[in-house]
Amino acid sequence: MKRVLYIIALVAGGLFSQNLMAQEVVKLDQTTGEFTQQELTLKAGETYVFEVTNSGVDHEVGFVVAPKGQTDQEHHIPEAYLAKTITDGETASSQQVTLEKGEYVYFCPLNPTPQYSLIVE
Repeated sequence: MKRVLYIIALVAGGLFSQNLMAQEVVKLDQTTGEFTQQELTLKAGETYVFEVTNSGVDHEVGFVVAPKGQTDQEHHIPEAYLAKTITDGETASSQQVTLEKGEYVYFCPLNPTPQYSLIVE
């Protein structure tokens, strides 16, 4: 019985590790009034984590992803929110996000920044 539990634990651990390795980190920097990366193209069905750094903004910043033309809070992709708002010099990450093919925008509602193009092919 111990051997069976050990094998199950190994398989589950391997699947968990593969899931963590399957994600890609998208690193973004926010400066006063803008993101330095002003458009993104990602692949549909892939898993991403957004990592945002506050680079010189003197107040807290955040991160939003929403379908293009539907930027009201009810349409935000909640998994893309940062774990916390960040102050100058801090970095925070989103949860894992998998987007369907389409056009999205990303922006900071606190900075505020323009809405930048995020294309998922």
